[in-house]
Amino acid sequence: MSFSSYIHRREMEIHAQQLELAAVRAATAELTAAYAAHQGSRGSAGLERLNGVHEVRARLTELSRRATEELLAFMPGGALSQDALDASRPLDERSLESGVRLKTVFLDSVVNDRATTEYARWLSTLGGEVRTLPVLPLRMLVADRTTAVLPIDPEDSRQGAVIVHATGVVAALLALFDMAWERAVPLDGSRAPHADAPSRQELTLLNLLAQGHTDEVAARKLGLSLRTVRRMMASVSGKLGARSRFEAGVLASRSGWL
Repeated sequence: MSFSSYIHRREMEIHAQQLELAAVRAATAELTAAYAAHQGSRGSAGLERLNGVHEVRARLTELSRRATEELLAFMPGGALSQDALDASRPLDERSLESGVRLKTVFLDSVVNDRATTEYARWLSTLGGEVRTLPVLPLRMLVADRTTAVLPIDPEDSRQGAVIVHATGVVAALLALFDMAWERAVPLDGSRAPHADAPSRQELTLLNLLAQGHTDEVAARKLGLSLRTVRRMMASVSGKLGARSRFEAGVLASRSGWL
């Protein structure tokens, strides 16, 4: 792949990300309006509030067991804990044996965690579909294209979640998932970039920093350590021949990376 065609493909991916964000804003606006009007009361406006991690996990388990056709999931946050992996395996195995289609999007950074990678590959061998992206907009599960589970606060899962049945919101979330799925690559299927071009994660990091995010926030969104993010930025600066971050931003913009 030539450098120019690589950059063109990255520009198309950035445009797709912008469309994703627009879908997120639309879904969030509708959800927020409904929640504010009904204060999260059960059954009101197609919403059900779940308080605390334990209640959320119980309802996720119930939804997984009840699903008959499809389970779609965004899994941001990087590596999964061993407890989460142990809890997911029997549920996923049961779903696949029942003919339920599983499609899951992880962060690219999970390849750095052996346990999560092994779980994703195990899921693939059973018939589940696993892809990755540099960043994901939020944690999400959609069951049978009719019911979605979203965090109340994407930055703090301890705040609980909401189960959404409202058709308009679920439709927007499905559109978001489908766009992300099309851009994502199979777990071991990402292609090596041109030697002088940024990787998917590096390009995403540049854009996060250009939007004003700190290294800490960028690291959290990418599911990486702060040290890895800074090492990645040093690699990008080296590719650009920049001596400072400011110069790296200027050169990245001139090169079409931003």
